[in-house]
Amino acid sequence: MKVQVIEKKKGRINRTTGEEIKGNLRVCAYARVSTEKEEQINSYNSQLKYYEEKIKSNSDWKYVGIYADEGITGTLDYKRDGFMKMMQDATNNKFDMIITKSISRFGRNTVDTLKYVRLLKEKGIAIYFEEERINTLEISGEIMLTVLSAMAQQESENISSHVKLGLQMKQKRGELIGYNGCLGYVYDKDTKEISINYEEAEIVRYIFERYCKGIGCTTIAKELTNMKYKTPTGKKKWHESTIRGVLKKRKIQRRCLTRKNIYNRSNLT
Repeated sequence: MKVQVIEKKKGRINRTTGEEIKGNLRVCAYARVSTEKEEQINSYNSQLKYYEEKIKSNSDWKYVGIYADEGITGTLDYKRDGFMKMMQDATNNKFDMIITKSISRFGRNTVDTLKYVRLLKEKGIAIYFEEERINTLEISGEIMLTVLSAMAQQESENISSHVKLGLQMKQKRGELIGYNGCLGYVYDKDTKEISINYEEAEIVRYIFERYCKGIGCTTIAKELTNMKYKTPTGKKKWHESTIRGVLKKRKIQRRCLTRKNIYNRSNLT
């Protein structure tokens, strides 16, 4: 019996048709930071610059773009607009490979991470995780990814557990929790007491009044940015998540809402 040796095809192969794909590899990147702290924002901006330069400097790659989410947790994929846009564009065959920093940047939920990886693999789209050096289209890629994703998820759950334990310990010691950086108030770390910041109170009043008139959080954020008000952390640009955080914060709600749901100065005393 004669054995026929099938030579390996060079270049990139379309997994559906088996034909060689001509042209440069279309590459995009995904970047994410989970908080709006200054050091994280700097990291976010650095990632965008790094990936653009990295992709454009490779003569075998074609730069498609960068999908990014700022100040969004990786455990809730549906809240990541940039991520969901990337998945939609993958469905429309707009790129061949995604580069991302690590598995934890892509997502910390093992089930969802593997779900999206497999969806992309079905379309012949690779994900390259730089820190772990994993290419999902390679044979060993998914095995390593499963193990490392589970570890990343466990780490996320451990951090959450430690934070909750720390808050419980503060409660037992009688310390106030969550007032540091609360818009409209000044928190004294030494006395552990709060006092009213009347200048910031005007911002809180504006947020509640606009929201009660049916104005969305994204629009309010743009208005405050244009009005040159600073965020609770001193930044010039307001985000939808910051506005939503003010509206949801019960400590502000208790002191800022009347029966008509309108914030006024008398409620601060």
